[in-house]
Amino acid sequence: MSSLKFGTSGLRGLVGDLVGAPSFAYTLAFLRHLEAVAPASARDRVLLVGQDLRASSPAIARSCLAAAEAAGYTPLDCGALPTPALALAAMAHGAAGVMVTGSHIPDDRNGLKFYRPDGEIDKDDEAGIVSAFAALRTVGTPPEAAVAAPYPALAAYITRYLDFFPRDVLAGLTIGVYEQSSVARDVLSEVLSALGARVEGLARSDRFIPVDTEAHRPEDKALIAGWAADGRFDAIVSTDGDADRPLVADETGSILRGDILGLLTAGHLGIGTIVTPITSTSAIETSGIAARVLRTRVGSPYVIAGMLAAGDGTVLGFEANGGVLLGTPIERAGRRLAALPTRDALLPIIAVLATVAAKGQSLSQVVAGLDAGHTAAYRLQDVPAARSGELLRRLGDDAAYRGDFMGDVGAVVAVDRLDGVHMTLADGSVIHFRASGNAPELRCYIQAADAQRAESLLAWGLARADAAMAALA
Repeated sequence: MSSLKFGTSGLRGLVGDLVGAPSFAYTLAFLRHLEAVAPASARDRVLLVGQDLRASSPAIARSCLAAAEAAGYTPLDCGALPTPALALAAMAHGAAGVMVTGSHIPDDRNGLKFYRPDGEIDKDDEAGIVSAFAALRTVGTPPEAAVAAPYPALAAYITRYLDFFPRDVLAGLTIGVYEQSSVARDVLSEVLSALGARVEGLARSDRFIPVDTEAHRPEDKALIAGWAADGRFDAIVSTDGDADRPLVADETGSILRGDILGLLTAGHLGIGTIVTPITSTSAIETSGIAARVLRTRVGSPYVIAGMLAAGDGTVLGFEANGGVLLGTPIERAGRRLAALPTRDALLPIIAVLATVAAKGQSLSQVVAGLDAGHTAAYRLQDVPAARSGELLRRLGDDAAYRGDFMGDVGAVVAVDRLDGVHMTLADGSVIHFRASGNAPELRCYIQAADAQRAESLLAWGLARADAAMAALA
């Protein structure tokens, strides 16, 4: 059986199940689905293809370009660039797009993210692509595509931010850029420098590093803590592999959770409505930064649906992993930032650093001013979906089982089943379990009044869930 499946961020699976015929066939299915729901004019029969820096991405991108040609589309090769840069170019061109990326998952896996001319695909599109794929006859070795025309998508993405933010907005800040294998490593340095910051590149890698901005690897935390120790940086920033999710650490090396980055971005932009999943901190409501907060399930398709339903006013969506989606244009001092309703790492990085510069405070002081409590998150890997699903079913549906499971840490006073099982304890702490939509993982999210309580609950939650699932085997 193939490992390929749709999750919260597109189609993903093992490289061996995606290279060659499968990537060709899924791209062909995507284009046939688009034709079925909205036939393209001759002018619109264009497919933009981008890729991250994984070893397998160039070969997969070639198959996607070949599929476009086979479908009668003009293939345009955007090369290596951030996913939001590809999405921006596709929407500006009125064309479809495919991004070859596995985001933060290990190098033995990869994936495809599909974009309609108006933005990300939704769950109905996923079903349509799967149906079109099933209808294809067996596809053998994909044909070689002609050399696709290069398309300068990256330049417009950089210009987007340099035309909106003042060129001295980051003046006086010294920023470390953890380059690793992020496809945005050069973009980060270029943009932050152009906006007035002093930038130093750190730990550039020729091999793919699976940086997860939601469940931080111990080795990444150790690197960042070491760089921060000598006190020369106001912040250290990075992204995941395809640069749709940011990583920001303060001057002490403490890594900010993505929902805090989103909240600070909303404050800097003066946003009226925030749309965010249930995994984001409850401080979003208590901060008073936005007049309205709408909660969703985890995943950008759900956030996008929430943004579309938000109505009038300025709208920003974000997830606990930090990816920010700008649902409406922003006007400021005669400058306009167009909507970009797909996850983007660059906007929150700039907005958070600009907040630090404007307030004249350290980043840790800015965060402390939110009075947002403390959060922690991590995951259990290689967890079969059937086993995590059974645990979540019992926690959500069986009060006696839930009481026994949670007995060591306190009474559960509220349960929310919007996505996984979100449990509030009597002291206001939150323990939330959900299965990943992208990998065989069970994720655990914690909210607590202090850092020690958050870390303690996280360690307990992971160990307790692991033991409970072992008992279910």
